[in-house]
Amino acid sequence: MTTLADISHWIDERLATLAEQYNVPAVSVAVYADGEVIDRSAGILNLSTGVEATTDSVFQIGSITKLWTATLVMQLADEGLVDIDRPVREYLPEFRLGDESAAAVITIRQLLSHTAGFEGDIFTDTGRNDDAVKLLIAGLGDVPQLFPPGEQFSYNNAGYCVLGRLVEVLRDKPFSTALRDHLITPLGLAHASTGADEAIMFRAAVGHVQPEAGAAYVPAPFWALAYSNAPAGTTLTMRARDLITFARMQMNGGAADDGTVVLSPGAVSAMQERQVELPYFGLLGDAWGLGWEIYDTPAGEIIGHDGSTLGQNAFLRIAPKQGVAVALLTNGGEPFGLYHEMISHVLSELADVELPPMPVPPSEPKTIDPERFLGTYSSRMVDLDVTQDEEGRVWMTITATDAGEEIGVDNETTELVWLKEDTLIPLKGQQGMHLPHAFLGDDGTGRAQYLHLGRAVRRAASH
Repeated sequence: MTTLADISHWIDERLATLAEQYNVPAVSVAVYADGEVIDRSAGILNLSTGVEATTDSVFQIGSITKLWTATLVMQLADEGLVDIDRPVREYLPEFRLGDESAAAVITIRQLLSHTAGFEGDIFTDTGRNDDAVKLLIAGLGDVPQLFPPGEQFSYNNAGYCVLGRLVEVLRDKPFSTALRDHLITPLGLAHASTGADEAIMFRAAVGHVQPEAGAAYVPAPFWALAYSNAPAGTTLTMRARDLITFARMQMNGGAADDGTVVLSPGAVSAMQERQVELPYFGLLGDAWGLGWEIYDTPAGEIIGHDGSTLGQNAFLRIAPKQGVAVALLTNGGEPFGLYHEMISHVLSELADVELPPMPVPPSEPKTIDPERFLGTYSSRMVDLDVTQDEEGRVWMTITATDAGEEIGVDNETTELVWLKEDTLIPLKGQQGMHLPHAFLGDDGTGRAQYLHLGRAVRRAASH
């Protein structure tokens, strides 16, 4: 039987080699099993300075922050300060969207489970003061509703910013302070940082990006995305070991290592209950809970979350039944290949559970009639034009809007091939991943209403 000591030895032998194989400048990993934690690191935190990664290095955890935001909300529920099945407007009267009827009924549960239905990639920079989240929420009044609340899943960053504002109002403190007072401090995390001004006190990783396709990776032009999106995952930074400490609290029924009750056992269980099934995306799981991604395997469910910021990627996976957790933090390159090879091995060896395979294009793609998929799908970030050439091949052209360019969305054209049912997949991967493109719904003429990439992008009205 494989032990944690065996895994520690395997990581010592393989970590630096895997980082080099996947062109990842620096990586940090922590594993929990049998009541113990081991952590290892390798590589360079910043290719401009040559500073080496150590196990005390801090990385951005990106959207894994959403689990922390969800936990803050469930603490409010524990205290009787919110009912997650009530409309969020009962607690935030100022909450407005482009569809007034939807804004009036969207519940906290729907925000937690990404089923609120409004467009969610809103990264407006509202400054770095304590009112940044408040100002972002005040600017949602023209955000369109994509589908009725509760109808389906669509990943929603802005929805988690609304939840962050809910925490601010009911705690009467800025989100970063609430995060520190109600999670970071009770968990005893001495290295967790809520912004660049705190992270700079530690060995902090810098994200790395390619200036253009095929170019060498270089440090990103700025360290973090907009502070207004802190509750969704733009600022929280920590060691891999710290992320495991949070995971252990969730695995221990809401109790910190010293016995401090951070969350009730009932709230912990509620967060892991399936709320909505997902279309086929591979990496994003089979269902979503109140914050958690849920993956179905023959050996039981795996729960987790991923995070992607500017050149940094983070991964957390937990096998609850087997009592095993893995956290992986990276700062560039092709992290998804590294994630799957590293975490697959750890979970297979320690928990006897297999991660779902990463989706890849078929070696001989099936010829299809793509008429249902063709057209333009638009959001605030991008226009996605799906076309067919004279040879019958299907292409998608990504054109960034002004808002998309601000966060680094690249214009590109990629070929799509059939994967299964109404799902296509790009032939060319990004960061070591081929993200399935699901075409859902009906616009009334037999064509797909949505191109779903984890978030739903609605067919443009003019097409």
